[in-house]
Amino acid sequence: MDSTVRLAQQPEADALLGRSPLALLVGMLLDQQVPMEWAFSGPYTIARRMGREDLDAHEIAVYDPERFGALLAEKPAVHRYPGAMARRVQQLCGHLVEQYDGDAAAVWRDVTTGRELLARLNALPGYGKQKAQIFVALLGKQFHVRPQGWREAAGPYGEAGSYRSVADITGPSSLAKVRAYKQEAKRAAKGG
Repeated sequence: MDSTVRLAQQPEADALLGRSPLALLVGMLLDQQVPMEWAFSGPYTIARRMGREDLDAHEIAVYDPERFGALLAEKPAVHRYPGAMARRVQQLCGHLVEQYDGDAAAVWRDVTTGRELLARLNALPGYGKQKAQIFVALLGKQFHVRPQGWREAAGPYGEAGSYRSVADITGPSSLAKVRAYKQEAKRAAKGG
């Protein structure tokens, strides 16, 4: 899967995201109510705290829930809500073990259509429609996972040059554009 990404804006964390499908799925899962780069550096922090170079879905799925929650809560916390996110990460890994033998890339490896990819992502614990669409766009734009109809399945996030989501972040300047887009969308939603 090796790809150069700059989602965490931290070389070691980005290297893990570029080589580990599970880290990428976990980063996307954590991407809510915290800055994007904080969310996407989370998988690297989790791996380091577990004494690993990479994440393993089997290991995380069976990890003692209290200990895993404490691992995410350790300062600096992996997320604003470390306990809730620890449960979600373990649920995601449990699903991956049950449905894909722990192989995160199997979620997209053999899909033939964007609709099928979206459905598989939408079935993941912690992934709703928007998160699944953003992930489809991320896979297509930065990892060259482009089954037929992937842009349509990604909705507005699949548009080229849209700077709407993490799928469009390739460095500090695109991060600033995505952040500006999100702030404008929030202002518009509030009516001003």
